[in-house]
Amino acid sequence: MHFSFQNILFLLVAVAGFGLFFWQARKIRANILVGRDRDMSGNVNERLWKTLLVAFGQQKMFKRLTPALLHLVVYIGFIVINIEVIEILADGIFGTHRFLQFLGPLYSALTATNEVLGALVILAVAAFWWRRNVQGVRRFTGPEMRAWPRLDANVILYIEVILMAALFTMNAADLKLHGADLPGAFPISQFLTGLLPDSPAALHVLERIGWWAHIVGILLFLNYLPSSKHFHIIMAFPNVYFSRLVPQGQFSNVESITHEVKAMMDPSYEVPASALAPDGSAAAPTPFGAKDVDDLAWTNLLNAYSCTECGRCTSVCPANLTGKLLSPRKIIMDTRDRVEEKYNSPLVFSPNLYGKEAKHPEQEQLDKENHTLLRGYVTPEELWACTTCNACVEACPVNINPLESIVEMRRFLVLEESAAPNSLNVMFSNIENNGAPWAFSPSDRFNWADDLFVTEKTTVAQA
Repeated sequence: MHFSFQNILFLLVAVAGFGLFFWQARKIRANILVGRDRDMSGNVNERLWKTLLVAFGQQKMFKRLTPALLHLVVYIGFIVINIEVIEILADGIFGTHRFLQFLGPLYSALTATNEVLGALVILAVAAFWWRRNVQGVRRFTGPEMRAWPRLDANVILYIEVILMAALFTMNAADLKLHGADLPGAFPISQFLTGLLPDSPAALHVLERIGWWAHIVGILLFLNYLPSSKHFHIIMAFPNVYFSRLVPQGQFSNVESITHEVKAMMDPSYEVPASALAPDGSAAAPTPFGAKDVDDLAWTNLLNAYSCTECGRCTSVCPANLTGKLLSPRKIIMDTRDRVEEKYNSPLVFSPNLYGKEAKHPEQEQLDKENHTLLRGYVTPEELWACTTCNACVEACPVNINPLESIVEMRRFLVLEESAAPNSLNVMFSNIENNGAPWAFSPSDRFNWADDLFVTEKTTVAQA
């Protein structure tokens, strides 16, 4: 073990890379926590099991076999190849070479698996690129997928190819330089050695280029993640853990309204202390529903940062399929863009500004204050197109729930602005006056039974 200028340089690069990532992660955490509080404690075993099946096990991905298999290759490759990243970090810090070689046969199996998975990842990425750019899968299109989202999807694919190419360059040069003395097995790189020069000096340079390109590329990619839909590789796990455990069709009640109704029906009812102000008086009223991102629960904002923009939700949405404006994916993407516009924008590349005209600082500040999620990003027409069928919730591979955000914004329209469509207002009036959605007096509710009895009696008499 020896230390050199390269080790010191590597340590500085690693500290800078991980430090910048955690700085961005703290900003995103702050953004998520601006949402309304929601108690998600308890049910630990059920939540862990769901995380194991859905996040780690990719359970919901396999509803579509072809992309599921391609994604599985990249997913497993990402996990296994990162073991080699641990070795690179150790080599970079301590000045060693192939730090994990003490594992013996297990190390050979590990390096061989890395190489095979690396080759498969390149093939899978090529297939993903073809599906997105040539085949033209419908769910990869849409107004929300223009500009940055479209570019971002391809940038990720290119980065993955570059990382795998750096890995093979490092291994092939190292193999040709050391021959049989190199620990490990390299079933792919052994066929690439013939493409490299014979000069030991040149091979050493190529090995170093591959080594540095691979680890620096990973650190750059790590800091690119918060700007990218690929951030889901981190956020999917907490998002699935904190996903809803109640039946999908079950709507939440507005707590303040619930207490008010109970008090009206039972004069002896006492409002729980948790719903009161610290001094015991009635708590300050909060808006009904959601007009902006801070009116949503923090779990809804966590959803926004977990979205991979795959479009599975939109592809099964009956409203979208019939040509209406609603796209559940757009609701989630709009939520993320709005929370970054209003609060922290920790993203190094500021993708939410990509393709948009630069604004005067004063105008940007006005947008932050007045450009709310509802109407600023999401129109009432989109919200009322939703049939609340839960198809989008069922389709999401990481348990994102666009319907919750849609319902909360609808609640704001109805309870705060009385801005429901006329057909709904008629129904509300009928429920208030008649106790049913129909425009009939409660006393006439069973007239149909009397009419049916008379008809049957007449039929029997005629027979």
